[in-house]
Amino acid sequence: SLNIQLKPYSKRVWCIVCVLQPKPENAITVAVSSRVLFNMDTEQQISQQKGMEAYLKYQMEHEVEPFVPGPAFPFVKALEAVNTQLRVLYPGSEELFDVVLMTNNHATVGIRLINSINHHKLSVERFCMTGGNSPIGYLKAYHTNLYLSANSTKVIEALEEGIAAATIFRPEKAVEVSETQLRVAFDGDAVLFSDESERIFKTQEKLFNNKFKNESFLLSFLNRFLESLGKLQKKFYAKDQRMECPIRTYLVTARSAASSGTRALKTLRSWGLETDEALFLAGAPKGPMLAKIKPHIFFDDQMFHIEGAAELGTVAAHVPYGIAKTLSPKQAKDTKQSTSFTK
Repeated sequence: SLNIQLKPYSKRVWCIVCVLQPKPENAITVAVSSRVLFNMDTEQQISQQKGMEAYLKYQMEHEVEPFVPGPAFPFVKALEAVNTQLRVLYPGSEELFDVVLMTNNHATVGIRLINSINHHKLSVERFCMTGGNSPIGYLKAYHTNLYLSANSTKVIEALEEGIAAATIFRPEKAVEVSETQLRVAFDGDAVLFSDESERIFKTQEKLFNNKFKNESFLLSFLNRFLESLGKLQKKFYAKDQRMECPIRTYLVTARSAASSGTRALKTLRSWGLETDEALFLAGAPKGPMLAKIKPHIFFDDQMFHIEGAAELGTVAAHVPYGIAKTLSPKQAKDTKQSTSFTK
């Protein structure tokens, strides 16, 4: 698969640049829904209030108008920035990020989606438009490593299929993030590590601090994606690019360093992920720290951390896995509205 682009060679000469798309089995595939890649609030409202035919008609009438960026847009741009640097250091390598647009939109809407991707100069070549049916069954066929959606029901279905997934929530204010460095922040409990530690900590904190003090955490689904980040980081380190590495990871946890720090860091290291920064907050709110980090995405399993992050401008991704997966009334209402044809 070739992505052919025109690039200015000089003021008078343009050259054709052919970018080889990686094979799905070799790439780190991130599947995103159309509603998290673009802002489709107007279209969603039409779908809910007037039905599918009015929705499709509106899309066709406005297909030359590009969608504006959605909450996952900066994340996708950052993935592409990493790919650009990897191609310079490792020409021909297929260990790259590959973004797939995964949507239950009808193919009719595909024209506007393609126009929007071209308008914003995104390198998204793989599409899956399922015409109202759930796209979850296609995730494994696309070798998906991470699935991001605005619909929590679809996210839970993906998790049940063994695929790392999270529900994206739009921040309440716009914050500029890096265009050259991918920044990924994550909590530990039930997001990176297994739900076992979270259940014990919630119900028997004293037992957790003693029995599990020197043991490693078990992995959860998101570990597979973060492990892939670690592998790409090492490709930059191998070229003596540690300080210039365009991938930076952050562990941001409400736990204290005394009770959980050693085990968490050793577990991450055993998986090959050398997290760049680790913040053990001992119960302090995460929002202000995340506002300082300015990550492209922050993964957490507890809704009050998601809400606190979103309030201060962070794109937060809820992993509805384990004991803390319950949505708050506010977020449950928001995600319930995502069951239209704009997912």
